[in-house]
Amino acid sequence: MSGVLAGRTALVTGASRGVGAAIARALGNAGARVGVASRTRPALDQLAAEIGNGAFAVECDLADPSSAGNAVAAVRSTLGGAPDILVNNAGLFVIRAIDETSLEELQSLLATNVTGAFALTRSFLAEMKARGSGHVVTIGSIADRHIFPGNAAYSATKYASRAIHEVLRAETRGSGIRATLVSPAAVDTNIWDPIQYYGSDDRPDRSAMLQPEAVAEAVIFAVSRTAAVNIDELRLSRT
Repeated sequence: MSGVLAGRTALVTGASRGVGAAIARALGNAGARVGVASRTRPALDQLAAEIGNGAFAVECDLADPSSAGNAVAAVRSTLGGAPDILVNNAGLFVIRAIDETSLEELQSLLATNVTGAFALTRSFLAEMKARGSGHVVTIGSIADRHIFPGNAAYSATKYASRAIHEVLRAETRGSGIRATLVSPAAVDTNIWDPIQYYGSDDRPDRSAMLQPEAVAEAVIFAVSRTAAVNIDELRLSRT
């Protein structure tokens, strides 16, 4: 398949819907062979068939270390090694006051949004270092640099993800590995279906949100630069 990413491979987590699915489609359209990972196998199979070009599904619950380990093994087996591009997109989102947020809920968000992404990055990093190439893309949020009422648990995970990205960039500088943080404002996906802003009885105005394809375009921009260029960070907002 032709395209700016022809011959390259990618793994996208949280790919069964929304931003992850849009990123996976964009990578496939750019010529990459894409692995799509999430907990929802039927949606993954359908997306992989839609993308084509050898796209494949990996059922994985990043909050479960054994499931994440099995996913890494499956990706290595299918691709013959680590992917060229890893997009850490999977994440959970809630808006809830601190005193209404249980420790179990906080731990659940941390397990998926932070620990799972860390585990995948760690699993592939040594191989990326050995071959002198690889690109780790972290999908952040406006909540990784601004705080909002009701966002204690979610922002904690996004600030942590931002910190991990910045340390990764510092540790891999000059190694041939690239690292990019893409931090969008609110994106119109079904993650908002059960959500209300803190202190409001109204549903969020989704007409003012970014579309998933805007995030996908930012990812393609970052990963398609010449090997000598690293896009450290992209912040996205509506005009």
